[in-house]
Amino acid sequence: MNQIRPIDLPEKEISLRLAEVKNNPQLWDYPSDIAGEPPRPAAVLIPLLTKNNSYNLLFTRRTGNLPEHSDQVAFPGGQTDMDDTSPEDTALREAREEIGLQPEDVNILGRLDQIQTITNYLVTPVVGIIPWPYTFQIATNEVSRVFTIPIAWLANPKNHEVRERALPLPYPPVPVIYFKRYEDELLWGITAQITIDLLKALKIF
Repeated sequence: MNQIRPIDLPEKEISLRLAEVKNNPQLWDYPSDIAGEPPRPAAVLIPLLTKNNSYNLLFTRRTGNLPEHSDQVAFPGGQTDMDDTSPEDTALREAREEIGLQPEDVNILGRLDQIQTITNYLVTPVVGIIPWPYTFQIATNEVSRVFTIPIAWLANPKNHEVRERALPLPYPPVPVIYFKRYEDELLWGITAQITIDLLKALKIF
């Protein structure tokens, strides 16, 4: 009998593995006076898709004129609105607004642990399967590009490392995950950490 490779897991098995996530918020050990106030709730969608007979993740590159995380690789997402009733609502709404991904086209499979950003958001990552290929309607004021990276490439330990990133003085540097460039895109920081968290939850990494 052929054994299923982790990168080819059925959707049901992905859901089961995500259900094992303990939902313990990852509160980064930043100096408390950097934030100064409780973190703001937010959510991102981690879009999983099948491309070339294997799973890929879909990412965006944010435009360079945004006030936070400009010109960075990210998952679709943002701050929770008052009308959002769940992290799934936030993630799906933001994905629709940013890249034109319709909520009815997303099959939600589960969540990862919340994670706090240095910009003081508490982010809930929501994992969902999306169809491929797909016609995106990109909000060019927020997103400059949509692209995919194979799960197999992301799971290769040779393709990422931990580096120290400087904070404003007098704070000490903090460890940050950086991936190698993929098609000239640099995946690092919170989005890289969420990616690693997904690989661990799926027992791939």
